[in-house]
Amino acid sequence: MKNNRRRLTAVAVAGIASLALGACSQGSATSKDDDSSDGQTTITYMEFSSNGGHEQDLAAIVDAFEADHPDVKVKVETTPYDSYFTKLQTALAGGTAGDTFELNYENFVTYAENGSLAELGSFDEAAYKPSLLDAFARDGSQYALPESFSDVVLFYNKELFDKAGVETPTSDWTWDEEAAAAKKLTDKGAGVWGDYQPVQFFEFYKALAQSGGSFFNEDQTEATFDSPEGVEAAQWLVGKPGKTMPTEADGAGTPDFDTNLFKDGKLAMWHSGIWMFAGLADAPFDWDIAVEPGNTQKASAMFANGVAVNAASDNKDAAEEWLSYLTSSKAMADTRLTTSWELPPVADESLLAPYLEQDKPANRAAVMESLESVALPPVIARQAEMQDAITKELGEAAAGRKSVEDALADAKKAVDALLG
Repeated sequence: MKNNRRRLTAVAVAGIASLALGACSQGSATSKDDDSSDGQTTITYMEFSSNGGHEQDLAAIVDAFEADHPDVKVKVETTPYDSYFTKLQTALAGGTAGDTFELNYENFVTYAENGSLAELGSFDEAAYKPSLLDAFARDGSQYALPESFSDVVLFYNKELFDKAGVETPTSDWTWDEEAAAAKKLTDKGAGVWGDYQPVQFFEFYKALAQSGGSFFNEDQTEATFDSPEGVEAAQWLVGKPGKTMPTEADGAGTPDFDTNLFKDGKLAMWHSGIWMFAGLADAPFDWDIAVEPGNTQKASAMFANGVAVNAASDNKDAAEEWLSYLTSSKAMADTRLTTSWELPPVADESLLAPYLEQDKPANRAAVMESLESVALPPVIARQAEMQDAITKELGEAAAGRKSVEDALADAKKAVDALLG
């Protein structure tokens, strides 16, 4: 994933389109087929996350659902992520969207606010991790169900810690403890760095939450991240390069730089996502993870996909029955874990045992513990421009071209202009 967190907000990776699923009936999710004449209801499902390798895994879940619900038939349309939301927007505007569809968190916020999503009411609330369910609720109502998630943790090289005589991270660590350890672990002469945390939007909103700050005012008409809490969060990030973390001149920010640095045994701590587990399987040293340290409070970055019922659907009950199965059934959880297709959002940890009991990393419980206090990204209509503005100004501060205060003031001006 290469620290491209804009891509991570969708969790799924776009790939080659699949227009048909082997075990699912062919057909467009934007069609309005109804098999009620033979006592069977057909519901349609538009999605992107199975694209590029998991089409048959989704087909298996559909097969299991239809076996348990013989009166309901599911038609699936899979579209690559790069074109999915344009297609969905066009279908919704034209009244041809499917009964159900997949959303990333940012687009969920947009569609929930414009009335495109039906309110849900017949799902089992206890089946889901609370923070994941809450992410897809607005104003006390549930407008989507969590489908899958990833989060960010603190990776650490146990051998470097042992060699330096430093205690390894725990879930109770704060920024102060991380900073003290990073200083002891940094050995520039040997090319060993104590820490790596990208200086960018996705780390800033999380650090802001860890300091108890807010990104916007209550009605989201003005940015408030230039507060004392925001200054502290920005200083936490920009104070690392050149001291306990490589600089841009060293290669920081270039593709795979941080991954390779960690795999080469030259990085003691690394803020990154759980999607990196597979890529580190062959690392020639002992490594583990911990919940990311906080400042005044804990807040972990969580990236999630959800699934929603079209407010215009004529089959809302059957549609919600399908989405409940897709997001909370044992068949779904088993399929996802067996095929390494993102993590299921279920609360029942017995369903997660095949994941939690794997040997490396040993502390996989930290993945679930991180969900106890999450930081969701701020969302506006001009999302990409906002993310770029924050990252640009943080970069100016990290390079010493601006003070943190001036950088945040300029970032606030840019973001406020995007809200107008």
